[in-house]
Amino acid sequence: MVTRKAKAQVPYRVLGIDPGGSITGWGLVSKAGNSLRLEDSGVIRTKRGAPFAFRLRQLHEGLSEVLTKLKPDDVAIEAVFHAEHARSALQLGHARGVLILAAAQHDFEPFEYPPTTVKKAVTGDGSADKEQVRKMVALLVKEEVKGPADQSDAVAVAICHAQAGGFAKKLRNLGQKDEKKSLGTKLKRRRG
Repeated sequence: MVTRKAKAQVPYRVLGIDPGGSITGWGLVSKAGNSLRLEDSGVIRTKRGAPFAFRLRQLHEGLSEVLTKLKPDDVAIEAVFHAEHARSALQLGHARGVLILAAAQHDFEPFEYPPTTVKKAVTGDGSADKEQVRKMVALLVKEEVKGPADQSDAVAVAICHAQAGGFAKKLRNLGQKDEKKSLGTKLKRRRG
């Protein structure tokens, strides 16, 4: 009788980010086969009352430290959603911008997921509340995520991408090939 050794799978490690101007959550999830594991999570807190530019710098520096320490395979960030006030939406956009810049400076092009997609990937319901997300995250990684909702939301973003990551990466690569191809065609037409 011939027995085969199971091939050890290298875990796919995703850093999820839940952006915010005051508190940004982050969570590192690894996936091997169908198994998800929470490796680490936390928050980046900005100094209350500090000028907004300095808070943005704190977010940038904080995420840079996390990326340097954890060395994920991919980064995923929650996309902008509607905000009650235009100023809040603008500030969230700035926060996302410096977080995306920090990821880019570490050679990542973050994958972006709308909140409803993240909620649906984790709970099956795109309108799930934060407590439902927290409970399902704990079930999926077999560990309770302590800390503020921003932290468990970031872990949910990481889970969302870990589940769809290979497919999302292939789609991105196909899109980039198509963009390069169409750009090349446009340049040829202009020259011709």
